[in-house]
Amino acid sequence: MSAIVTEKTSSSADTLMDRQKSRNLWSDAARRFAKNRLAMAAFVVVMLLIFTAVFANFLAPAPYDFAVLKDARKFPSAEHWLGTDEVGRDMLSRIIYGARISLTVGFSVQAIALVIGVSLGLAAGFLGGWVDFLIARVIEVFTAIPQVLFALFLVSIFGSSMQNVILAIALIGWVEICRLTRAQIFALREREFIEAARVIGTPNIQIMFRHLLPNALTPLIIAVTLGIPTAIFTEAGLSFLGLGINDPLPSWGKMVGNSFSYIRVYWHLGVFPTLMIAITMLSFSLVGDGLRDALDPRAKK
Repeated sequence: MSAIVTEKTSSSADTLMDRQKSRNLWSDAARRFAKNRLAMAAFVVVMLLIFTAVFANFLAPAPYDFAVLKDARKFPSAEHWLGTDEVGRDMLSRIIYGARISLTVGFSVQAIALVIGVSLGLAAGFLGGWVDFLIARVIEVFTAIPQVLFALFLVSIFGSSMQNVILAIALIGWVEICRLTRAQIFALREREFIEAARVIGTPNIQIMFRHLLPNALTPLIIAVTLGIPTAIFTEAGLSFLGLGINDPLPSWGKMVGNSFSYIRVYWHLGVFPTLMIAITMLSFSLVGDGLRDALDPRAKK
């Protein structure tokens, strides 16, 4: 009996020490991230994009589908700050609402990919055996398939809509998260605190989600942050080809595609949505790079 009590006490002490180390890691990472001026500037831009997407109804000067044909293809002016598109819709309004569409796609894709990837990665890494063998073969198959072509194939079959675009991109975006989760669980499952949890009879589900997964979060956070611009760019590419977001919903990629017939004269139709795609991708990528540097335990203080 005393041996069991000693084991439980030792396990509790180890758990408290692990939690203290985790808090120290996150606080140190926050300080390192705050010192990275480029990452902080990108973080501010990302927050502005999220604010714009959430409050698009209040920030946009006009509804995104309000068209005045006599005002078609007007250049930027005091009335229309970014001009109007080919059917007379306000470009500023459509770009503001386009931020909502792009961020909705980016975050939704990563949420779905996170659920699929983490679930399969946890199962493969913790259970091993035939479960790991089967999941590893599925990962290899999906890795061998060109992601954009697979998304095009799925959207061509199920039709172009925002929901189908999100599902198509998510079905190819879970692979990297699953691979990372699997590798992290393999590295962690033989650690002393996991062995201690097994000894005191902790259920496998609790070990997976309470002990293993929290310790595997660092690469997953970075992967999700860097996956958001990838999803946004993939959606823009699909919409550019006419297989993404349908009118009248505004998509930056579709706006760029529609501008090709007029780009030699009406430059504003393609320049502004292209800039927004570039700024969004660059900002999320810089935030992801900053998080990777900040969460790296080998980084120098």
